[in-house]
Amino acid sequence: MKRSELSEFEIEEEGFKLRLCRKNGDTQIVHAAPLATAPLAAAAPAGASLVAAAPVEEQGISIVKSPMVGTFYASASPESPAFAKVGTKVGADSIVCIIEAMKVMNEIHSELSGTITEVLIENGEAVEYGQPLFKVKTA
Repeated sequence: MKRSELSEFEIEEEGFKLRLCRKNGDTQIVHAAPLATAPLAAAAPAGASLVAAAPVEEQGISIVKSPMVGTFYASASPESPAFAKVGTKVGADSIVCIIEAMKVMNEIHSELSGTITEVLIENGEAVEYGQPLFKVKTA
């Protein structure tokens, strides 16, 4: 916050709300409120960034994560059906989405075998490296 001269920052995303304010040169957490599905990690030491904790691990559920930064697309074109939606059975080599990075369309494979139980991102949204995309119930 000091480098960019930000004095206040607020973000709300998927069950987590965080508000930071800078006063007298120090960054203070004014409000950090996890909702029922996203518990807050232990208090971060001074100077460390604070992020939402990983979702609580569920028995028999694995996560397909983004291998890169880019834009998430559920299908090859707006007219095409989604590669993977809730209930879709996937194998390790199944294409589950496309991530566009630097004008290149990258097919993302499940790398897991099982059934999609939840899609965690909306079509056309920006994704970060390691961001959870799908929950898969593994056998």
